[in-house]
Amino acid sequence: MSIEVGSKVQGKVTGITNFGAFVEIAEGKTGLVHISEVADSYVKDVNDHLSVGDQIEVKVISEKDGKIALSIKKAIDKPEGQNSYSKRPRQGRDHRNSKGGRSRNYKPKESFEDKLSKFLKTSEENLSTIRSNTESKRGGRGGRRG
Repeated sequence: MSIEVGSKVQGKVTGITNFGAFVEIAEGKTGLVHISEVADSYVKDVNDHLSVGDQIEVKVISEKDGKIALSIKKAIDKPEGQNSYSKRPRQGRDHRNSKGGRSRNYKPKESFEDKLSKFLKTSEENLSTIRSNTESKRGGRGGRRG
């Protein structure tokens, strides 16, 4: 029996690395569940979700050159219409007033070019101040020589 892409199979976790887990599936073949395919939520450490010897159900994502890519989160059946990306509340402030328009004290974000020109201007001012201060301390030409 060959492994078909898209099929769900039972497997046993044989090894865990910092980038995923190796799972032994049918006929002694081994595939990799990448850390991004372990759970729907953010996974910092695979050991928090899996351990060696666990029996899990995985879905075969791809098979190329003998390498089998597996997914745990795609093997879980979700109800129709449910999206893995839930609508999250927006971060930060909303600058709209109750009528849908912009509030008076709203300032649009600066573009990269504006920020860069502001940085260059302040940098030049700082350098010129430093140069004028150090020139006066050196004594100009003909200063002391040791």
